Amino acid sequence: MYKKPKTRKYFLDSGENDHWEEDHQNKVLQALENKVRELALNMEKMKLAEYVDLLDKPYKLIYVNFISGIARGLGIAIGFAILGAIIVLIMQRLVSLNLPVIGDFIADLVKIVQLQLGKK
Repeated sequence: MYKKPKTRKYFLDSGENDHWEEDHQNKVLQALENKVRELALNMEKMKLAEYVDLLDKPYKLIYVNFISGIARGLGIAIGFAILGAIIVLIMQRLVSLNLPVIGDFIADLVKIVQLQLGKK
């Protein structure tokens, strides 16, 4: 036998529908409020207000960038000097091992560096 499927009720009565819409609106507003709070916290973490304040003061922006450029350049110079000194020390150790091909080449390089530094 064929049974006719039951029809479902998709729309509520007018009184129930109003309650459902109000409940739905409250949920949407609550979700929106949570998203706004989350956005405000993320903006605080990014320090967006300080960045906008910095953009409003161009001389302060130039000063901050100038100081950071000096610090970056000084750091690069010191780092390169330390790295160069380490490489020269390693090369001096390799010369003392008396490797046939590499030893002569490194010895010449070490002599050139020492002449430039004034360490004869």
